[in-house]
Amino acid sequence: MPSNGSPEREQETHMALFHVRMDVHIPRDLEEKVRVDTVAREKEYAQELQREGRWLHLWRIVGQYSNISIFDVESADELHELLWGLPLFPYMDITIMPLTRHGSAIT
Repeated sequence: MPSNGSPEREQETHMALFHVRMDVHIPRDLEEKVRVDTVAREKEYAQELQREGRWLHLWRIVGQYSNISIFDVESADELHELLWGLPLFPYMDITIMPLTRHGSAIT
């Protein structure tokens, strides 16, 4: 099974889906240059994971510095590594829910 963002991956069944909520709490006293750099690196990393097909959905929670995301990865261990690699990880509260197909789902 390919582990990159190849077209074949798009046609495969999901390996392991996770619903991830990320609440970001950047300290108000963080140096502006560090904040700007960290946020830019976060965006670049998140977009890379989306292009690879591992970060399937990224939704902003209205009025909050938070998001709901869906990850499609090989294992909880892979998700753990991806999340720890987020530049904003030190400033996040993260809630993870593993997902499985519902018996009544038609897609």
